[in-house]
Amino acid sequence: MIYKLCILGVTGSIGSQTLLALKTFNNYDLKAISIGNQIDKLDNILNSFPSIDFICVKNKTDFLFLKKKYINKKFFYGDKGLIKLIKKSSSDVFVNALVGYVGLLPSISILKMNKTLLLANKESLVVGGEIINKLLDTKHGKLYPIDSEHVAISKCLYNMKKENVKKIVITASGGPFFNYDKKELNKVTLKEALTHPTWSMGRKISIDSATMMNKTFEIIEAYYLFDFPLNKIDTIVDRKSYVHSYVIFKNETRLQVGNPTMIEPIKYALSFGYCKEEKFDDVEINTIANYKLLPLSKKQFPLLNYADLVIKNKGNYGCVLNAVNEVCVQAFIEGKIHFIDIEKIIDKVMSSYHFSSNINILALNFTNKKVRRITNKIIRNMVV
Repeated sequence: MIYKLCILGVTGSIGSQTLLALKTFNNYDLKAISIGNQIDKLDNILNSFPSIDFICVKNKTDFLFLKKKYINKKFFYGDKGLIKLIKKSSSDVFVNALVGYVGLLPSISILKMNKTLLLANKESLVVGGEIINKLLDTKHGKLYPIDSEHVAISKCLYNMKKENVKKIVITASGGPFFNYDKKELNKVTLKEALTHPTWSMGRKISIDSATMMNKTFEIIEAYYLFDFPLNKIDTIVDRKSYVHSYVIFKNETRLQVGNPTMIEPIKYALSFGYCKEEKFDDVEINTIANYKLLPLSKKQFPLLNYADLVIKNKGNYGCVLNAVNEVCVQAFIEGKIHFIDIEKIIDKVMSSYHFSSNINILALNFTNKKVRRITNKIIRNMVV
């Protein structure tokens, strides 16, 4: 069977690696992409994948220019354009590699259409995990993760009984500041924060990895993806990023291992988690003693505590956390705040915001906009 494919966020780290991974698959026909504002990359992508008929860009100006240049292609623009792209492209499978809150509504729309969602957009589950799981529970579409940690857990759980699971353990590299104290963190530069020790990633996720917010998000994702209680989800550090995650069962421990590359997790998702053997060939059994694994301290990385808060309270807690974090990361990139200020501002907003249990999309949109206004106001009043 040939599947029609749509990639949202095709020029980002995951999107561009998905294009590479597609070269090893002959059952996909790439029909649609969203390209943001990186229109300079469109010629090369269309030359490599002439099957693309539907394209969404970020800005109206680019939309007007490109629709004249490529008269045989159908163009859309903006956030509303993403939804039109999803609906008009008639794709069977969607890779959501968008970064940030903008990826939430596309994920919901894809599942409502009963399509297959290959998910790299963390915010979809952090903000809307309850909505997405309700759709999946009522047989609306299918979801396969792309995050390396969650693919690792999926592989370890393959062919195993859930009732035998004692704990799922998400690994972290520890980021570039694993051994830094508060005084050293005060001097961190943007270049240092973007220099991840093992992975090559986009700017947003690199900074999230440095603050450990990325791991906070992954804990929340794991909760919604695998339906284990919080006390069965743990974290640990592998500074070499070779052990991607592991699962402790009653009688054995299974580890998914490999070099730090996203190509394999992307291939897993494109294969819909298929395995032709009894276990995946990159899953090891009872070899944990072979690896140097270190504890991940919540005292050193206090943003990890927000995973517990979001999971226990649900409602719009994840939306608030994500919104304030997105604004802070962008402000740090633009030099408006120091690295250490990210944590301070998140703590300030999370400790004072009036939360709600209402999680429909309109309520989440309201929360997202309100928190961004509050956070931006705090940043404007700071002296850097």
